[in-house]
Amino acid sequence: MTGTGECARWAPGDQILWRYRDNGRAHRTAGAPPVHICRPVTVVQDTDELLAVWMAPGTECVRPVLANGTQVHAEPLATRYTAPRTTARSTWFGSGVLKLARPGDPWSVWLFWDRGWMFRNWYVNLEEPRTRWSGGVDSEDHFLDISVNPDRSWKWLDEDEFAQAQQVGLMDRGTARRVREAGLAAVEVITGWGSPFRDGWEHWRPDPGWQVPPLPDDWDRTPARMPS
Repeated sequence: MTGTGECARWAPGDQILWRYRDNGRAHRTAGAPPVHICRPVTVVQDTDELLAVWMAPGTECVRPVLANGTQVHAEPLATRYTAPRTTARSTWFGSGVLKLARPGDPWSVWLFWDRGWMFRNWYVNLEEPRTRWSGGVDSEDHFLDISVNPDRSWKWLDEDEFAQAQQVGLMDRGTARRVREAGLAAVEVITGWGSPFRDGWEHWRPDPGWQVPPLPDDWDRTPARMPS
């Protein structure tokens, strides 16, 4: 994997890590890494205006699980964010995901397809603006999301999780207010059909010569030591 220096630009085809820090640090199992989501991706575009990356089907990723091995979303909402957690490796099944992020925006926009490259929807993931490092980008998820359909209709997602995160102390009132404001700003972009929704990314296709990026053993380090 390539990319050197915090501000260096990556070239199309470079392989980097797209990571999220653990929101539930107070409930983390001893020895669990501070990063709880890690997804190896391939760079599509990296400019002053946009970072676009592709997560291919079959990518080995890291995801959070409860300390007893239970899937996070199988846990009742009341204890989902207080039960001890750890991480597990898993494979991303189904179609790949194109992720688009403008520097400084407190969200990224993901594109999903069904089989046969039938475009399904855009997904606005509200998150901390991403921090670049030599091996990729790091952020922190903000629970609340937005789904945008091909007909430009949209809806809020995971409002119950957003409320629960506040209730159990993973997000204070001020942060929650900023997240909601960020979501409303994203809605303005959606209703005005601004970038990246208007830019035709749903017609993009990955280079058939790209290999699926490997998950490095030290995926949780900053900076990670990448295999050459």
